[in-house]
Amino acid sequence: MHEHAYGPSETGSVVLDLDGDTGALIICTGRDLRGREIEISRDDDRRVHSAVRERKVRDGSFHSAVYPGLPSGIYTVWWDDRTSAGTISVHGGEIAEFAWPSSGFGATD
Repeated sequence: MHEHAYGPSETGSVVLDLDGDTGALIICTGRDLRGREIEISRDDDRRVHSAVRERKVRDGSFHSAVYPGLPSGIYTVWWDDRTSAGTISVHGGEIAEFAWPSSGFGATD
């Protein structure tokens, strides 16, 4: 996994375009993963990644990786290059949320 030093995103800085066939995924993590890129894949598709960033909201902040514009389907969330952290279903017109496992592997939707 790669790591980057991104600053926090401000309220309203992420736009999600959702429709009948397109959804989004938010992977909620702890602050210890800030800057880490988490990969996901659907079926045998290539992996895509997004960096964990601090997200500022009205009532405070949280850390997450955001994947906008995903075709509907079941996605594998990758712990590392070879190990799955779990799977999640993404549905068109909806935002799916995945809680990053705090320890161990194998959390699933």
